[in-house]
Amino acid sequence: MAKKKYPIDVITRPFVKLIQEQKSGALVLGISIIVALILANSPFHEIYHRFFEHEFGFHFDGEAYLEYSLTEWINDGLMAIFFFVVGLELKREIVAGELSDIRKAMLPIAAAVGGMLVPAAIYLALNPVGEVHSGWGIPMATDIALALGVIYLLGDRVPVVFKVFLTALAIVDDIGAVLVIAFFYTSEISFMNLAIGFAFLSLMFIGNKIGVRSIFYYAIIGIVGVWTAFLLSGIHATIAAVLAAFMIPADVRIKENIYIARIKKHLYRFKRIDPNDEIPTLTHDQLLIMERIKLDTKKAMPPLQQLEHAMTPFVSFIILPIFALANAGVTMFDVELDKLLETNVAIGVGLGLLVGKLVGIVGFSWLTVKLKISNFPKKMNLKNLAGLALLASIGFTMSLFITQLAFTHEEYKTQAKIGIFVASILGGVLGYFILRKHAKND
Repeated sequence: MAKKKYPIDVITRPFVKLIQEQKSGALVLGISIIVALILANSPFHEIYHRFFEHEFGFHFDGEAYLEYSLTEWINDGLMAIFFFVVGLELKREIVAGELSDIRKAMLPIAAAVGGMLVPAAIYLALNPVGEVHSGWGIPMATDIALALGVIYLLGDRVPVVFKVFLTALAIVDDIGAVLVIAFFYTSEISFMNLAIGFAFLSLMFIGNKIGVRSIFYYAIIGIVGVWTAFLLSGIHATIAAVLAAFMIPADVRIKENIYIARIKKHLYRFKRIDPNDEIPTLTHDQLLIMERIKLDTKKAMPPLQQLEHAMTPFVSFIILPIFALANAGVTMFDVELDKLLETNVAIGVGLGLLVGKLVGIVGFSWLTVKLKISNFPKKMNLKNLAGLALLASIGFTMSLFITQLAFTHEEYKTQAKIGIFVASILGGVLGYFILRKHAKND
């Protein structure tokens, strides 16, 4: 019997298909960056910048609490959800993914370490002192969404193993970025609020161990307790999001073989019930069996993967585009070339991302293979590894995020953003053409 089609399906089908495509998130993020740049360089640029400067907070008895600008709410609030999903991905990869086998993981780990250390060293060599010194973390980051977006543009020209390698590298890179933010981009610490935050984390950990599987339980404690306490403690709230993600259960209540047996039994019972074809509703017995199928399916899914699966589209299509709109808008006609080159911020960030990622990833990977710690995956060599390394120099999201933490002066932020844009565009284009030429031929 054919599936019944409704007029609404014609409207929703393209959007559902768009969300299901992995490369669509990168496309939407790229469009958001372009829109931000257009708005920032249009006659409406002052309105655009003022809009994100509006402050919001809570007021009680004349006192303001948690009062921040819209940009700060986006960077500390919405981006905490992004980092929560990053934390879920990290835990999944460590528990049962590319990082679960240490021998297999050594190559992307070494590549990621090189891709963080060399860019930071290049930046520090050019900016050794002063406030500009604090921008060393900016070129360390890789934007996995945009890097994989370029990979998907190449289609079948690129072996799946390349996508896996770049994903694993970016995941290790994310771990590095989180640690850098935690240890080097925090303000004065309130140990009382930090202790409260860890107390709430302990509640999440205990809930995990005693078998609590309610998403609502973890959401309430994670948002109201952990996130708020960390925000007030001085440690960046995104760290709270990652830690909270690691408290989410990754195991299941019923194993796969038991689940298959139960579903077969439910379907057998469902078949034996007299069909109800005459009317569009189900019988009471049919509803009961379907509820049991739904319950068993929920028990067979790890809460960690349930959350990751549910939240990834929201992060890709809502949070990251909003972040880009708030942070990627650089008003170019306000930038004077002599002031741009007054410091080495733009050059340090640009060379750190473009040259540092290339040298660090290729160099550390080559050294790891030469020392026989790991091997290149099938079909990978230094030429196509260079292409992947250039894609890793795309640093929009995380680099822009760290820029906001590293500098207080708007001039330095603008200079860093220009360095990010130039290096990311060049890295993406060069990486695309190198992989297009060498991925299949070698």
